[in-house]
Amino acid sequence: MLTHEYVYAYAAVSVQDGDLDSLVLPAVNGQCMEVFLAEVATRHPDENIVMVLDGAGWHKSQTMAIPENLHLLNLPPYSPELNPVEHVWDELREKHFHNRAFESLDALEDQLIVGLLALEADRQTVKSICGWEWIISALSNAN
Repeated sequence: MLTHEYVYAYAAVSVQDGDLDSLVLPAVNGQCMEVFLAEVATRHPDENIVMVLDGAGWHKSQTMAIPENLHLLNLPPYSPELNPVEHVWDELREKHFHNRAFESLDALEDQLIVGLLALEADRQTVKSICGWEWIISALSNAN
């Protein structure tokens, strides 16, 4: 019998400075998304955050509490390539999971946490892969 087990990583990135916030959670659903949003808001209490999201169902829960300092902005359908955080996943796979097999889900989760913490500590790399010129320009022109 084939059994699938999963672990899920949530991440948000500031394209301007490469600041990355991540959290490993047991599921992808509205409750876990709410936990992640609260964590990001708590880490940045004095900032007004616009978080860009793709069309995943757990991003759109009608009952999800949105922290006061957070605004959610949904991308058009079928356009994940417009979300800079997608490149974080590419970097994580390439640098921390390339050609690796794990004995257990716990071992994989441990490696996932190591990779995410390494990226959180390396703002320059995150900024270089997520700080696209057109986004930075749009943000600069908005001020």
